[in-house]
Amino acid sequence: MSNRVKIAIIEDDLAIAQMYRMKFENEGFEVSSAENGLMGVQMVESFRPDVMLLDMMMPEMNGDEVLARVRKEPWGKDIIVMILTNMGKEEAPSILDKLNVYTYIVKAEMTPKQVAETVKKALAEEK
Repeated sequence: MSNRVKIAIIEDDLAIAQMYRMKFENEGFEVSSAENGLMGVQMVESFRPDVMLLDMMMPEMNGDEVLARVRKEPWGKDIIVMILTNMGKEEAPSILDKLNVYTYIVKAEMTPKQVAETVKKALAEEK
C-alpha cells in the first residue's frame, strides 16, 4: 500500500489528461484518470484520491454533477477539488460555490508546473 498522495484527473481531452498525468507522476504522485464524468465518479470511488482535478464540460456527466455526486459520499467530503477548465469562472454553475472547491483554474492561464505548485500548496494547507 502506497503512502503517496493520490491525484485523480477527470478530463475528456486525452492530450491534456496525459500531460498532467506525466507532470504529477514525475513529481512523485500516484495518478489515476478518467475521460468522462461517469467514469470519473467510478474511478474516484475506488481510487479515493487526495486531490481531484476536474474539468467542467465533459461527456456523460459535467464536472459540477461529478462533484455533487462525490460530495454526497462520506469518502468524498475531504477531497481537495480543483476545477481545471477552459470555462470562465463567470460561466461556471453556481452550485460549485456550495461544493467546497479549493480553486478554479482556467487551463489557458496556467502551466502544468503552476498547477502542480497549486496542488502542493493545497496539500501543505491541509496538514
